[in-house]
Amino acid sequence: MVVTSSTPSADPVFSTLSADDINSEPTEIESMCPQCGANGMTRLLLTMIPHYKEVILMSFHCEECNHSNNEIQSGGVIQEKGMRLTVNIVNERDMSRQLVKSDSATLIVPSIELEIPANSQKGEITTVEGVLQRTKAGLMQDQPVRRHVDPEGAAQIDEYVLKIDEVMLLKSPFSLTIDDPSGNSFIENPLAPGPDPGRSSEQYVRSKDQDHSLGMYSQEEVAQQEGFDGEDGDDSDGVTPLTEERLKEEVLTFPTNCPECNAPAETNMKMTNIPYFKEVLIMATVCDSCGHKTNEVKSGGGIEEKGKKITLKITDPTDMSRDVLKSETCSLEIPELEFEIGGAALGGKFTTVEGLLNNVLEQIEKNSVWGGGDAVAPDINVRMAKFKQRMADCISAKSNFTLVLDDPAGNSYLQNVYAPEDDPEMIVESYTRSWDQNEDMGLNDMKVEGYEENQ
Repeated sequence: MVVTSSTPSADPVFSTLSADDINSEPTEIESMCPQCGANGMTRLLLTMIPHYKEVILMSFHCEECNHSNNEIQSGGVIQEKGMRLTVNIVNERDMSRQLVKSDSATLIVPSIELEIPANSQKGEITTVEGVLQRTKAGLMQDQPVRRHVDPEGAAQIDEYVLKIDEVMLLKSPFSLTIDDPSGNSFIENPLAPGPDPGRSSEQYVRSKDQDHSLGMYSQEEVAQQEGFDGEDGDDSDGVTPLTEERLKEEVLTFPTNCPECNAPAETNMKMTNIPYFKEVLIMATVCDSCGHKTNEVKSGGGIEEKGKKITLKITDPTDMSRDVLKSETCSLEIPELEFEIGGAALGGKFTTVEGLLNNVLEQIEKNSVWGGGDAVAPDINVRMAKFKQRMADCISAKSNFTLVLDDPAGNSYLQNVYAPEDDPEMIVESYTRSWDQNEDMGLNDMKVEGYEENQ
């Protein structure tokens, strides 16, 4: 096997396609043709496609028999939780919503009893209308032969195709659901950056069967498959226990992968104490391949008894330098911009108000999910351009605005510059979480007393 590539090892593993980038060439692998057995050429290209993150493009061609094959595979990382997205289709604009369906996702249209099972199709980037068109084309493909061989079955398919046509004509509203255990599917929000009343999303903890379908197994399951019970042997292996005292004293380093290009990187972790708040874990990652830098904050104290909502009126440029801790469960809202972003979009951050809003703006500018690029509808591009200008005005303190942090876990913090006195520009409210909020954090089914009885 001969492998040739012009991409240096220091370049990102997954890069954006660009005609000006001389390094964005495919990797060529000489491989056997499955058709005639001669040697053909496989070309691999690792790149990033708008709305679909990292992908692996594969193309094979054989000079001997002219056999060729093209395929696309997701190169994205499996998310921590699964994602279930439901969208209500009520008008023509909804039919053109862009849709990303990964290999592991199941697509359901209840009104016509349509279900496309997981792993029955390759991952695709399309629209709601495109999904229905592809389904219709697949059903009609063998109809001429089927009408002679199985007239009754052909008639049933013709009847079902009429249902699809009626749905595509929007004679009545319908809903579409994507259930993706990998968490890598997406349905466009045509009202971005504002909230989408026609779309609902739900994150869930995968079952053991879903983990296995994604090729994920625990260490215990791997040990059982290999015939080890894990009971014998010394667990200490000379490693110093990771105690709280050790966390406070030093910066710990462990290997990870870059969230931007997926290249090997290192994450530094340190426990610190925030005055008038609590202890937190700060993790920072720097990628030597693409230069991407990120920091993330985890609370060291678990979930609080009540949720917390912090409202700050930004009336002076000095307010932008206030320290802020936004946990991964905390949503951010700016009412004047009609803008809201969930906690998972940015993760945990320990920075300033200015730094946090810059992170939001950077996420919007580089991520085509929020707008930008050739794949985005013109109306969203225009709306996003206006929004980004207004956001930039807020960051530069050219206008007053309100920042709202809503954290159901109660682990977020915004600096009170008047501490220990009350801050006249800031309101901190504690509230009892709803059942849905507890469900999202896995608290409804958590058993904290007598849990050993069921073991």
